[in-house]
Amino acid sequence: MTDAALNLERKRLLRANEMPDFACNAINLASASLGARAVSATDEFFAPLVRMLQDSSPVFIADKYDNHGKWMDGWESRRRRGGGHDHAIIALAVPGTIDGFDVDTSFFTGNHPPECRIEACQSEGNPNDDTDWTELIPMQQLDPDSHHFLPCSDDNVWSHLRFHIHPDGGVARLRVFGTPYIDPANVEGRDIDLVATLNGGRIIAYSDAHYGTYHRLLAPGRGQNMGDGWETRRRRGPGHDWIILALGMRGTISRAVVDTAYFKGNFPDSCSIQAINLQMTGVDIGEEAIQGSESWPTLLNQHKLSADSVHEFLYNEVNDLGPATHVRLNIFPDGGVSRLRLFGHAT
Repeated sequence: MTDAALNLERKRLLRANEMPDFACNAINLASASLGARAVSATDEFFAPLVRMLQDSSPVFIADKYDNHGKWMDGWESRRRRGGGHDHAIIALAVPGTIDGFDVDTSFFTGNHPPECRIEACQSEGNPNDDTDWTELIPMQQLDPDSHHFLPCSDDNVWSHLRFHIHPDGGVARLRVFGTPYIDPANVEGRDIDLVATLNGGRIIAYSDAHYGTYHRLLAPGRGQNMGDGWETRRRRGPGHDWIILALGMRGTISRAVVDTAYFKGNFPDSCSIQAINLQMTGVDIGEEAIQGSESWPTLLNQHKLSADSVHEFLYNEVNDLGPATHVRLNIFPDGGVSRLRLFGHAT
């Protein structure tokens, strides 16, 4: 299943009211592409822990085998014969608060763990034998080939997880939905990317996201290929496409970067940016605010874009609107953008 297929699956879940609020428009703190790391595992015989942290949707390849047996897209331990259970330690991309989890056993049918539980800690380095762990999710039953959305009501900031599977088996993906912790002392007076995922920026709504992986628009680094960013389908009628973003914190934007890396025959002709201060930093601004975003004040007037290029708009091109909490990126008429950066000062 491709990233585009994962987006379609999430939309299907939303339509069926199966996806909880904490997983909608959320930041996955266990995303390897954002910096999450596989620290250790009691056993990785059939499949390594690092696969469980991948952003891509898991796949099943019927005739693929390796030296250890059937190739599986996730973390899978061998069958235990002497009691006990397996566990893995994961370093989150950044420390943050956790709203919930998705334990995804896709394609693990006769080899999934019957149960799991999750603990967390706050540690400057890798946890050791003296680390104090706090249980966030008590023992939960797991089903084969299923998403398991588990809410978390804890408000503490955590840096690492210890994921227990009982007694053994395989998990395709572990997604940890939460909010990066930003120490106010570390951002005061600094020029930072206010919309970066690792600073708490997230996507609220969009007109279309048929191709690519739209949540990567705010990810660190440049895009790695044409699928690593936000891309809309070809627009055949009037109008243009747009995407609405919540800043990680309220701030005054003074510089913008629009990167069309790898978008060559499908980059937008031009773009503009609007911004507003809604006096709120949550992700759900309501349908009325989304519908009214077309009239938000203009932060960046419409500018032409080029293929596979970094477009930097400096302070003399960015209108001074004062503090903002949300922005709307417009592309004319359609196409793909790899990354958006909005630099400024938190207020």
